[in-house]
Amino acid sequence: MMRTTSQQVIPIAKPLISDDEKRRVLDVLDSGRLVAGRWVAEFERGFSAYIGAAHGIATSSGTTALAVALEVAGIGAGARVITTPFSFGATANTILHRGAYPVFADIDPRTYNLDPGAVADVLDRTPGVTALLLVHLYGLPCPMDAFEGLARARGLVLLEDAAQAHGATFAGRRVGTFGMAAAFSFYPSKNLTTGEGGMIVTNDPHLAESARVLVNGGQTDQYVYEAAGYNYRMTEMAAALGVGQLTHLDERNARRRRNAARFSEELADLDWLVLPEEPRGCLHVYHQYTVRVPGVRDRLRQYLEAAGIGSRVYYPFPIHRTPAYQRRGYQEVRCPEAERAANEVLSIPVHPALTEGEIDRIIQVMRRFDPRA
Repeated sequence: MMRTTSQQVIPIAKPLISDDEKRRVLDVLDSGRLVAGRWVAEFERGFSAYIGAAHGIATSSGTTALAVALEVAGIGAGARVITTPFSFGATANTILHRGAYPVFADIDPRTYNLDPGAVADVLDRTPGVTALLLVHLYGLPCPMDAFEGLARARGLVLLEDAAQAHGATFAGRRVGTFGMAAAFSFYPSKNLTTGEGGMIVTNDPHLAESARVLVNGGQTDQYVYEAAGYNYRMTEMAAALGVGQLTHLDERNARRRRNAARFSEELADLDWLVLPEEPRGCLHVYHQYTVRVPGVRDRLRQYLEAAGIGSRVYYPFPIHRTPAYQRRGYQEVRCPEAERAANEVLSIPVHPALTEGEIDRIIQVMRRFDPRA
């Protein structure tokens, strides 16, 4: 299939930035106050209130948010933290940077999130585990009832990587409020973007204060260093954009869900395609609409590209199979469901900037694909 030059490419992601949001950023630039001003404080208050957490601490990225969340939660040298091998590398990398050890458990093949049964099995055979770091992958919440029960029964610190799940809920409660702390990302492809940026949310005032000090160079007052901190601050420009984005988050999540519903309805009869699920009690916000294509995933991706439709594999390698982890002794780790998913998953556009015509085109092209050709 050849793409004509007049055919517009449908990107896998397309940030929506309103004129009002652009104006806010320009106002910040004109003000000359580019850091540590009113917009960061307003965004912290607004986002944490939206999530349902008492405290929000803005950071420079989702990765720095996660790194500080781990530190203030007491994850230190030698600690063992169970997490997923099927995620962006920052989830496990930030554990390593604490001098701790990621312990990988397998995923549920239906949801791509950690499987509570697999986690329990790993706990039974791994001494010294102190924490559980969950990832709400693709915008779908983990089964938090099961994981809260495991954390209580085993005395584990529970942390959430909610980088892809702004507004997602489990049993009516927004993710990011179940653990001791949670980290969000505001990367351009996320449901809410500040360009780059992140947020730590927590209900613990002591953790919040410690995080705020670490993010700001370890300072409790100017040049008074209470801790060996970092410059992980969010800029005023990013926060001004975030304040505007937050007002549109529910509406844009609803559009993602409507787009996903169209795909699920129109593609349900294709026997070569496995569609994403939304388990009972979960509200999926579809950061990605991720399908499984056993055996022909790469052919479908090439077919979509030729038709001018963006797609992406999130993630083509489980973390434990990547060079940095193979060199650290993870050669013997086996997570067969994560390894199978890495060979079969493909995400197609679901973002709220899609037009009805683009959705129709994606459906038509998907339906024309012949997996047996």
